[in-house]
Amino acid sequence: MPSKRSAILLAAFVLPLASGLPLASGSHPASAAPIDYDRLDQRLNRLAEDPGIVGLAVGVIEKGEITFARGYGETRIGGMPVTADTVFRWASLSKGVASSLTARLEAQGALSLSDRVAGYETSLRLPGGSERDVTLENLLSHRLGIVPNAYDTTLEDGRDPAEIRRSLGKLKPVCPVGDCHSYQNVAFDAVSEVVENVAQSSYGQALETLLFKPLGMTNASIGRDSLQNAASWAEPHRYARGMKAAKRRKVKEAYYRVPAAGGVNGSIRDLALFARAQMGLVPEVLPQAQLDNLHSPRVYTRREQSRLSGRYGGHIRDARYALAWRVYKYSAEGYRVVGHRGAVDGYRSLILFDPALDTGVVVLWNSNSRKPTAIQLEVMDMAYGLPARDWLQLDQKASR
Repeated sequence: MPSKRSAILLAAFVLPLASGLPLASGSHPASAAPIDYDRLDQRLNRLAEDPGIVGLAVGVIEKGEITFARGYGETRIGGMPVTADTVFRWASLSKGVASSLTARLEAQGALSLSDRVAGYETSLRLPGGSERDVTLENLLSHRLGIVPNAYDTTLEDGRDPAEIRRSLGKLKPVCPVGDCHSYQNVAFDAVSEVVENVAQSSYGQALETLLFKPLGMTNASIGRDSLQNAASWAEPHRYARGMKAAKRRKVKEAYYRVPAAGGVNGSIRDLALFARAQMGLVPEVLPQAQLDNLHSPRVYTRREQSRLSGRYGGHIRDARYALAWRVYKYSAEGYRVVGHRGAVDGYRSLILFDPALDTGVVVLWNSNSRKPTAIQLEVMDMAYGLPARDWLQLDQKASR
């Protein structure tokens, strides 16, 4: 069995730089502090020894360059080592991919985020016929006026997503369209129907042509078959307190059937490239004007802030939602960061970056453990030159 301490370092590669996003609020240091990669590698090796961790991949973008892309652990218990090219499910990071694809189409003049979704003949229906009022902006910011995660369980039971979207009109509204944030999966995936209408192709083909290939995301794909046919892919696992080791799971199909909400696969190298593009460093693919719109907060997310306050105190605060992106103030200084997280059975993922410093972190792992979520704080604290803290709880009694 390969050692869980094995880490495979892929050579960093450099792409042209461009200016980052302007700050909405908060002050920033003149430049990012240097990240201590030796310390980060040591911390990640220790984390990989945790019984709830099977495989883990971490990438860092520092001052616009991908300077760190490493794999830890195995693709499955007793399997091959994770590398920077191992493919994982991205889960809800797929939503930021979807909004970026619509931004790309907007930059080409094919649509506008202010367009009414009903004009694209989607299957989305909402209480009282309010689907007629929903814009792409409302859809991508989860402001549809229905209960959170509407009918996710019926998707998991195998019901057709388009059929579910048509049945959403039977729900009782919780607020007028555009007024409140309620996170969705099935409803959100109506954006894939919009893309197919505009691009006159499958959603997967549109992604490949307009985002994956132009950004050099060579291992990115959608669908379960694409995941399992990858040369190196991470299998899902679940761990519970008291277990000696995580247990392997089957790859479930349900959320692949809503590809805009949860259908993307890719390696940590792919995710790092995608993060660079979000920083405005590939303007020929994602122009700054579109990125400014994608990352502009639309609504305060109280439940998200409550969760973050409970876990990290005030270190991440003022949680708001943009267009499939979350926006926060980071640390007491209030640095503006943008990111998202994803979770589906046996996989988790995250992205967090400071677009003003062209610096950020991406993480993928193939278990249900929450511990790697704190990697983002350890990296960003280094980037800001903040005192080191044991966010990963490696020096405390194990807690999962």
